[in-house]
Amino acid sequence: MSTRPTFPTTTSAPHRAPVTTDGWALADGGRRAVLELSEVTKTYGSEPPVPALRGVSLTVAQSELVAIVGPSGSGKTTLLHIIGTLDRPTSGTVRIDGIDIAELADRQLAALRARSIGFVFQQFFLAEHESVLDNVADGLLYAGVEVRERRELATQALTRVGLMERQRARPTTMSGGQRQRIAIARALVGRPAIVLADEPTGNLDSQTGEGLLNLLLEINAEGATIIVITHDHDLADRLHRQVHMRDGLIVSDTTTAPQLAAVNSEVENLS
Repeated sequence: MSTRPTFPTTTSAPHRAPVTTDGWALADGGRRAVLELSEVTKTYGSEPPVPALRGVSLTVAQSELVAIVGPSGSGKTTLLHIIGTLDRPTSGTVRIDGIDIAELADRQLAALRARSIGFVFQQFFLAEHESVLDNVADGLLYAGVEVRERRELATQALTRVGLMERQRARPTTMSGGQRQRIAIARALVGRPAIVLADEPTGNLDSQTGEGLLNLLLEINAEGATIIVITHDHDLADRLHRQVHMRDGLIVSDTTTAPQLAAVNSEVENLS
């Protein structure tokens, strides 16, 4: 029996996401859309209002590996909060795994977040007083999973990231690269629809960061949908798709013209 976390693949008739209003990003016609943003805005304050996102539309398909890249102030951190359902948009539509978050109460939204999104943060956010195993198992704390099953799934996730032998250790005894692998295992443990990584190599040296990037590439090859938020263009260039942001807008997306034309054609045939 495999100890690697598995990620769902499309076995029924494929869901085709609609064309986004700005024409940038479309889910592959053969894969289910796990993230759909349509004309999303986010404004802070009122005197004067500060627009952080200004009509962002983005669709990410199952099993994609996407970098959202931009300088400080580009809106990428706000977009991370919106995608991660840590904040609600001022206007526009956000669908996570096909569910419109505007229709959910706060408690329902928290349940969706626990079930469908795995987070990897630059600062790790590990509980120093807990074992490595318990840190990973805590990724299922709010998903309604019993303790025994949480630990079994955590063991599988730690095996996947190469840290099974350190399951009883405390994070304080481990290197930065090992801590980030713990964070990745915690994000994977619930087999979420989306793994959302915020500057995952930001606190690591170049060699350790390279190893971590290779791990993300391997996990994506196994079916995980991964979205990386970064200002590092070298890191972004290693991922399959790059979405560039500036001043609260998507200014470019490496979705190719042939892909756009093919999906446009399929959508027209369905309509």
